Parts: sequence; C-alpha cells; structure tokens
Amino acid sequence: MKRTHLPLNALRVYDAAARHLSFTRAADELAVTPAAVGQQIRALEDHLGTVLFRRTSKGLELTEEGTAGLDSLREGFLRFEESVQSMQAGQASDRYTIAAPREFYAQWLAPRLAAFRKANPGIRFRFVADENADFTETNLDFAVRLVDGPGELEGVELAPARRVVVAAKDAPDEVLDSWIDWPGAPLPEGAEATVEVGNAGQALSSAIAGLGKAVLPFLLVEDALADGRLMTLEGPDEGRRAYWLVAPMPQWRQKKVKALVAFLTAD
Repeated sequence: MKRTHLPLNALRVYDAAARHLSFTRAADELAVTPAAVGQQIRALEDHLGTVLFRRTSKGLELTEEGTAGLDSLREGFLRFEESVQSMQAGQASDRYTIAAPREFYAQWLAPRLAAFRKANPGIRFRFVADENADFTETNLDFAVRLVDGPGELEGVELAPARRVVVAAKDAPDEVLDSWIDWPGAPLPEGAEATVEVGNAGQALSSAIAGLGKAVLPFLLVEDALADGRLMTLEGPDEGRRAYWLVAPMPQWRQKKVKALVAFLTAD
C-alpha cells in the first residue's frame, strides 16, 4: 500500500500551536518567527482541506477538526521519539564490535582494551578476525587495518608509519643472516628469504621463535622490543603503511566510539 506523504514539520508546528493556543509562544518553543508558524499552519490546512484554528475575541481556538486529530498525533510523536531512541541505543551501548588483524590484536590492541575496560567497568567486546569485513554485514563499530591510508572511510592513524628490522634477543649469527619474508614488507634488494609466511603475525611469531629477522611495523613490535623478546637490528625508519583505525562517518558520531578512540590515541 502506498504511504501518504506526511508534512511532519507542519504537524510539529501544529502540535506546538495547539498546546500553547498561541502562534507566538509556539514560535518561541520552535525557535522560529510567528509568521513562519502561521505559514506552516496555513500550508497544513491547505494540505488537509480543513480549518484547524480560528481566532475569537478570547484568542486562538482549535476547531472541532483540529481537536479531533491531536491525541493520535501526539501518540505518533511519542512513537517517533521511541524509535529514535532505539536507533541511538548503539551510541550509548557498552558493547563494541571491532575487526583487527589477529597479531595486532594480540600484541597491541588487547592490552589497551583491557585497560579501557578497567577504567570503564561493564564494557563488552566482540571481535571479528577479518579486518576487511563489511561494516554493515558484521555491524562493526570500527576496524584496524595495516594500510597506507583510510581510503573511502574516515580514519585516524594510531601511530606514524614506521618499520623496523627485528630478530630474537641474542639471536646467533645464522639467525641474523636469515630473512623472514611476508607480503606486507618487501625484503631489501638482494636479500633471500629462508622463511616465507603469509602475514605480519606469522612473521612476528617466526622472529620471536628465532627463525630469522623480519621487517615489521614498529607499532606491532614495540611491546616485544620493550619486554626483551625481540631486539632492533635496523631502524625504526619511515614506512609506507601504518595501522589505521577506520570506520564510516556514522560510526564516528557515536559517543562510545569517540571515547574508545580517544583512549587508544591518548599516547
């Protein structure tokens, strides 16, 4: 069934004018001029084909037709408010759905989310392993991606794009002569890989295990360098790709997203 076009703005003006029985006071409530209220009421009367108000010596009065629709109209506005509150529930929610690379989650993100939850008891998280997952299908709040920019999404760089060559602490010469290759970081010219892996997480685990040295994002290995699991061989140097926190614009408007992003980027 085809829906009737509803002049919602005019109906809102009508409701205010009916409550105050005054175009002037309705205008004050709506932050418009009395003339604008009068124009909206006349337009609504033309649309409905009926007179809603009449002026008497005592002031403004509702006609019988004007009174007839008020209760249903106000009930409708209440339902609109309930609908908007339901749609905004995610903004006030204590639940986050996040997509991030596994290795970045384990090495960097998880400890910081634990600190965030400690400061905000009751927070709940849901994680999606595929950082390239569709935002709508998975109902993501945001994703973390190792990229050279946010692309078509809105984003914030979690740290400058820097890369570092690392190996296990006190690794022997044979390890320092071995390269770990992965798609995100081409090896230096002339270098040959003795270990080939599929992603940064596998390269990181391989380096910590002593399988060789690897070129990795500094942010990913920062904690492992600090606690002695890895040592720096070269760098940090400027890189091309960085970890970006990305999301469509509607997600950035959510209070909960703003709060967590501020926490993660506070350093």
